[in-house]
Amino acid sequence: MSSTLKEWPLWEVFVRSKQGLEHKHCGSLHAADASQALHMARDVYTRRQEGVSIWVVRSVDIVASSPDDKGELFDPAADKIYRHPTFYDIPGDVGHM
Repeated sequence: MSSTLKEWPLWEVFVRSKQGLEHKHCGSLHAADASQALHMARDVYTRRQEGVSIWVVRSVDIVASSPDDKGELFDPAADKIYRHPTFYDIPGDVGHM
């Protein structure tokens, strides 16, 4: 890898497929700016025209939780019992839900 590429920021690439509603992480690439990252992502990650939308995000701009913080982030959801479907009557003609 050339020294220029190493100096370019790292970008994370997310693609939304024709069948999906969400963007999925496909990989990473180095690019000089957002426009170049978008074009490079198109060339590298959607070669078979399977995507309908691409997001590129600088890796340094992504903030993520630590797996060690799982308890404090996700356990409080257990006390929100109204979010569980056990309190709702579902009519029989609705079928599988």
